[in-house]
Amino acid sequence: MASWVTFGVLAGSIVLSALLAVTSRRLVSSVLWLGASLAVTAALFVTLAAPLLGGLQLLLYVGGVMTLMLFGVMLTGSGQHESGQPPPWAPARAALVAIVLFGVLGAAIVNTPLPALEGVPSPTLAHVGEELLTTNLLAFEVLSFLLLAAMVGAIVLARKSDVFEARRRNAPRSEEAP
Repeated sequence: MASWVTFGVLAGSIVLSALLAVTSRRLVSSVLWLGASLAVTAALFVTLAAPLLGGLQLLLYVGGVMTLMLFGVMLTGSGQHESGQPPPWAPARAALVAIVLFGVLGAAIVNTPLPALEGVPSPTLAHVGEELLTTNLLAFEVLSFLLLAAMVGAIVLARKSDVFEARRRNAPRSEEAP
């Protein structure tokens, strides 16, 4: 009974923080709510007897992705202004897309046969580390290069807009004849 209550509280926290991430008016707040949702998801993995997934969730998503997103928001200056008002039909369209997506995912889950897990060894942390550093090393190096390129791109874009704004403010104004 207590495990169901814990699961319900964590699942409710995930849904609430995800809704706050989507409905927040400020971009930085939205990113932080997303981080809260990802952190609670890691706690949910731990309670479901998957501590390795919980640790990876914290390390990769909460630690890595959230840091990159906050850097991107801060470097581009996008988080300083409130977002504009969405069109009046946007919530209805979003609800329709969510219902269709929920239906498609539900149908896929119900209609997919689950394979038997007998005889499949449980991976250890040493096995996962060995796979990451041998078989999948090139993929992770390419990913790190792409993330570095994205950060450099965000810095370049932020600096170009700063330079453009400074030039626009300091440009001499033409005087109009009366």
